[in-house]
Amino acid sequence: MWFGLGLLRLLILLPYPILLKLGNALGKLLYSLLAKRRHITTTNLRLCFPELDEQAREKLAQESFQALGVAIFESALAWWASDRRLRPLQRMEGMEHYEKALAQGRGVILLGGHYSTLEISGRLARFHLDELYPIYKNAKNPLFNALMLRTRKLHYTGILDSHDMRSIVRTLKAGKTIWYAPDQDFGHNHSVFAPFFDVPTATLLMTMRLAKLTGAPVLPAVSERLPGNQGYLSTVLPALEDFPSGDDVRDATLINATMEAQIRRNPAQYLWAHRRFKTRPAGEPAIYDS
Repeated sequence: MWFGLGLLRLLILLPYPILLKLGNALGKLLYSLLAKRRHITTTNLRLCFPELDEQAREKLAQESFQALGVAIFESALAWWASDRRLRPLQRMEGMEHYEKALAQGRGVILLGGHYSTLEISGRLARFHLDELYPIYKNAKNPLFNALMLRTRKLHYTGILDSHDMRSIVRTLKAGKTIWYAPDQDFGHNHSVFAPFFDVPTATLLMTMRLAKLTGAPVLPAVSERLPGNQGYLSTVLPALEDFPSGDDVRDATLINATMEAQIRRNPAQYLWAHRRFKTRPAGEPAIYDS
């Protein structure tokens, strides 16, 4: 791990277009080597894109691994590159929606997702957002986790542990902005089943709970890697209407549909390698068994 992180620290001195090429090459290698993650990815794509033939889904799976390879170098840029180097890579749209929500004084929940651009888009967003508090989950590797926390603390106003609900609520009630990605499967607890790409999916209730406790508007926030070495586009969408409604399944369906619409615009850049459909409704078989 020390060697890999040190190598990344040196490689980001290379020009941005070369880093993208290295990332694509690394992604192709990972696709060949990581059989388990390849199986998870192809299973997810089969469930979510039944209209595609097998050849098209395999091509999409390969592209998603290439996006993951690029994300490794982008994360290193997010951690160590200077503002001067990164600022020209960023485009931001929809700030009028954010400013309108922030003016309400109840805080803002930016509803993100696990796109391959997650790490760098967060760093770039700080060029436009005066204060931002991302919610994080600790990584399993202690060295990687320590590095991640240290660098994020340098670039954000603050960071919030996903288990520390009291601090998250307090931050919103102080009128601050948090970033939260609910598209993870943490089991039956604190989840309801709602369709995601027409698949019943365990969907976390935390977004609804935070909005109800604080009155904070929920604004979907998406990011994408632009073609031709152009950098990144981050977009803040209008606040979800009538949210929370009091009907958890309805609200979870709205969240998933909003995220699905954005993923369909650029499916290769979504993190298909995680077990999004691990938890199943009662009586349904496991999805990821080989």
